[in-house]
Amino acid sequence: MQMRKRVDIHLVGMLGFLLLSSGCGYRDRAPKPVADNVSVPAPSPAPTLTLSAQPGSISPGDSATLSWTSKDATDLSLSPNVGKVQAEGSTSVTLQNSTTFTLTATGPGGSQTAIARVTVVPAPTPATTLKPSIRETDTSDNLSVQDAYFDLDKADIRPDAEQSLGADAALLKDRPSIKFTLEGQCDERGSEEYNLGLGERRATAAKDFLVNAGVSADRISTISYGKDRPVCTDQTEECWQKNRRAHFQPGQESK
Repeated sequence: MQMRKRVDIHLVGMLGFLLLSSGCGYRDRAPKPVADNVSVPAPSPAPTLTLSAQPGSISPGDSATLSWTSKDATDLSLSPNVGKVQAEGSTSVTLQNSTTFTLTATGPGGSQTAIARVTVVPAPTPATTLKPSIRETDTSDNLSVQDAYFDLDKADIRPDAEQSLGADAALLKDRPSIKFTLEGQCDERGSEEYNLGLGERRATAAKDFLVNAGVSADRISTISYGKDRPVCTDQTEECWQKNRRAHFQPGQESK
């Protein structure tokens, strides 16, 4: 009997030890609390920048000034032909052809770009001479007019074309008997269908300008030749510019 009591006491002691060990192990495995004041760093802001060109339109060989500002950028590069630049500044560029400049800014928050374009406008070609058909030999009555030139893919009357067409309108109003055709023409790029439509818009834009300036609409016809009648065939911007025009073609002079 005493032996059995000792065995029971021993078993009870072992069971209590196991329960205490299990409880301690459970407490040891409890997750540690997370501090409420731990904060996640905010992401770095992306760079911001501006780029401008003044003037935006120049003659071949003239200069324009590029100006820029940036924020949150560690590296800035201006292309073409300029290279690394400071966070803010300006530089002068001399151009022979139209150029698009790209400013690239890189920083901890990523990269951004800005662009500015300088358009180089070739000198106007010599004025076209309208000769009234009934006075072809009378050079004193010849009338000199200037074609209107357009930007790539555009039919808007730009400032130099306004000056040309304004002078044309003054001459034509002095000779109200002369009738003529405005031919819309384009450079060689783009499809035939697209350029025929663009040429028509250019001829119509020039006609509308002349009519608004006081030239009678019934004296003006329009036609589009698209890219079929180039005056220059070189693969250069200067040559393409000569082909983007509204060209005057003389008609019959009314009696």
